[in-house]
Formats: sequence, C-alpha cells, structure tokens
Amino acid sequence: MLKLWGRNTSSNVMKVIWLLEELGLPYERIDAGLHFGRTATPEYRAMNPLGVVPSLEDGDLALFESNAILRYLATAYGRNNPMFPEDAKARAKIDAWMDFQQTALNRAQSIVFQGLVRTPEEKRDWTAIHAAIAEGNKVWGIMDARLATQKNVATDSFSLADIAFGVHVHRWLNLDIPGKLPTPHLLAWYETLLARPVYAEHIARPIS
Repeated sequence: MLKLWGRNTSSNVMKVIWLLEELGLPYERIDAGLHFGRTATPEYRAMNPLGVVPSLEDGDLALFESNAILRYLATAYGRNNPMFPEDAKARAKIDAWMDFQQTALNRAQSIVFQGLVRTPEEKRDWTAIHAAIAEGNKVWGIMDARLATQKNVATDSFSLADIAFGVHVHRWLNLDIPGKLPTPHLLAWYETLLARPVYAEHIARPIS
C-alpha cells in the first residue's frame, strides 16, 4: 500500500491527499512534521533530504517534492486521465503552471500564511508580510485574469495544475489579509472546487 508521510494541515500534503482521493487509491497516511516530529530521523532524511513533508513510499520507491509526487501518481496510477494526459503538449502546459505555482506563488503565500496564522501577533514581521501580500496579489491577479477566459488553470479540463493552486486558494480567499485585492474570477473558480467532494472534505478545512 502507498504510504504518505505528513500532517493533513500541510498544503503540500493536501495536494497529495487530494489526488490520491480523486484517483480512489488506498493509502496509509502517517502524521509527520511540526509537533508530530519524525522528520529529523536518519530514516526519514533518507527519503526526504530536507526533512520536510510530504514524502511518499510506493514499494521500494521513496519520493519527495509534492508536485513530483503528483506527477508520479498520475502517471503510474491515472493513465489516460485528463488530469495529466499523455499528450506531450497538453502535459507540458500543465507542468508549466505547476512549476509557476512553486516558483512564483509558494514563497509569498507561505510568508503570508505563516505570518498571519502560525505567528503570534506580537511577533509578526509586518514588513515581510506586507511585501509578501503584494507579491501574492500579483500572482493571484495573473490567475484571476487567466480564469476570466477559461474554466481551469492550465486548460478548460481539471488537471494537476488546479490541485497545485487549489490548496492555496482556499487559504488566500478565506484569510483576513490586509490589502488583498478583489479577484472575482478566482473566486468563481474556487466555488467550482468546493463542488468537488474531495476538495470540500480534505482541502476546504478550518485554516490552522
């Protein structure tokens, strides 16, 4: 059976849970990270050299990096699934937007989330948080403009790119973020995600 290491409050772990559930794959999830620990052991570092989550075990394969795990699961267990089609051009388009999530959004989104949710108010670095909000507004503004002309992130079909961004949009739209700009098309897309049972159960959770 597939083993997923990581707590279900981690956005990167949520990505993997979402796809596993969409594919209907049996798996065991093992709490790891933050107060659960386990990520500093030599055994865990052999799977994931930075000691972060998630990690995935599939038999003798140990894999880290959430988007790489998504690609592996879709390729190994979701063949001919439109979430990650075999056509090279369609797949490349999805890959590009998945990478855009990691390179353009991840850092800013993390600073905002960690600063507003997991840092006591008296210890918040507001200079860093406001700079990250500005960067987040830029990226989510790009996504809002894109979603004004198509149904989903990479193409009109739901894909791995929607999973990559979808775990973050719940937090962005539901947190009380000072200076957050309106994104009506992003909100409309988010509402389509909420209609997916897996998203409603595993991703649209209380933010913590």
